[in-house]
Amino acid sequence: MCPILMGQGADKIEKTTEKRITIDPLTRLEGHGKIEIFLDDDGNVANAYWQVPELRGFEKFCIGRSVDELNKLTSRLCGVCPGAHHICSTKALDGVFGVEPPETAKKLRELFYMAHYIHSHIAHFYALAAADFVLGPGAPKADRNILGVVGAVGLEIGGEVIKHRSYAQKIQEMLGGKATHPVCGIPGGFAKSINEDERAKIEAMAKSCVEFGKFTNQLFADVVLKNKDYLDLIVNKDIYYHETYYLGTVDKDDKINFYDGTQKMISPTGEEVARYTGKDYLKYIAEHTLPWSYEKFCYFKPVGWKGLVDGKDSGIYRATPLSRLNVSKGFTTPLAQAEFEKYHGTFRDLGVKGPVHFTMATHWARVIELLYASEKLLELSQDPEITGKHVRNPVKEPGEGVGILEAPRGTLVHHYVADKNGITTDVNLVVGTTNNNAPMNLSVRKAATALIKNWMVSDGLLNAVEMAYRAYDPCNSCATHTLPGQMPMDAVIRRADGSVLKTLSRNC
Repeated sequence: MCPILMGQGADKIEKTTEKRITIDPLTRLEGHGKIEIFLDDDGNVANAYWQVPELRGFEKFCIGRSVDELNKLTSRLCGVCPGAHHICSTKALDGVFGVEPPETAKKLRELFYMAHYIHSHIAHFYALAAADFVLGPGAPKADRNILGVVGAVGLEIGGEVIKHRSYAQKIQEMLGGKATHPVCGIPGGFAKSINEDERAKIEAMAKSCVEFGKFTNQLFADVVLKNKDYLDLIVNKDIYYHETYYLGTVDKDDKINFYDGTQKMISPTGEEVARYTGKDYLKYIAEHTLPWSYEKFCYFKPVGWKGLVDGKDSGIYRATPLSRLNVSKGFTTPLAQAEFEKYHGTFRDLGVKGPVHFTMATHWARVIELLYASEKLLELSQDPEITGKHVRNPVKEPGEGVGILEAPRGTLVHHYVADKNGITTDVNLVVGTTNNNAPMNLSVRKAATALIKNWMVSDGLLNAVEMAYRAYDPCNSCATHTLPGQMPMDAVIRRADGSVLKTLSRNC
């Protein structure tokens, strides 16, 4: 076993007598979930499930509301990714009202969105993921958090992390009206223009963010890539590896674009199998429900749902930073493009041909994207049109609209239908984490199967199982919308002494 999983002497592996191991609650993610691991008679993993027991019915309670309220309502899905929902929802409202925003408005939206990306990727890499790499997967549980990371890397670096996340929040507040739940997007435009003083402040913060993005990529290289144990963990096909389809958004030159572009799907061997925009997503993306989770399972419709299996014959796909780097030719900014080429060069040297299937490489992709978002933030802040005053075009009679962009966690779809009075009649949301629900189940099961053997388990090994989903940066608050048919329920009837008399089950 990879030495880094042994806890560097801090973690004791012990023999369990239980055939069912539950990790509840899950740690370092947004929302609620648990992992159920079932052992066979030899103490090896028979199956494992990434289970989402929470429900948030945004798709349903948006119906009947005024459609132009939806970009304020859906931003309340989550406190981590409200910017993604707000901007995607606003793009959907452009479609509902048949209006194209002016160029300055588009650039202001993208400027805001780059700040959102910076804030989100900093939060995940440093606060949620870094403990597994800076401290080690088997470090004491009490140390595996942001305070433990700061203690290990030093207060100065910790201060830089806080400062640049603060910069991103300040820019979101300046443009969005609020740092966390923005109100800047309106159908056909943007709520306000910015003046030269505001532009200059954003530019100064953007320059600092670029330097911080460069620092983060160097930190990843020094802490992870130069550590043989970590590199072995990243490229270990027995633990964190799946061959799936990949989805991401690209521009006309096949470069990654977070705000706008064309959705592109490739096969596990790298061939392009779909390219679409807008309502055509319904031709390619479908959602499946299973009775034990409130989170739906997306799949590539032309292949179909074949169950929780990977490979070319399965319709399961991933939509993550890893996916975006797989489907694209890189970035439009020079520093991120250089890191993109280094990334693919490293995997080519390791013998990888075609897409990178190593789940842990998602963390590397994420820090490259942090650098891109910072460069793009600076580029937009220096654009002469960014202080233009024409920020809204008039709307038409309401109807149907689809907004699609790349949320930090994956491709995000907002699809609305309104009647002639502007009242919402139908809502469909396909969230980044919903795209990744099936592959997260695959990843958890494969990691558990590889790591738990012969009844031997430890807290560090269970954390290594959690690392399988943590790479996806899941947001379950965003991803659970609709009941899977009827409410699954177990009713346990007990005797007066507490023993079980009978169990009644209702599944979908």
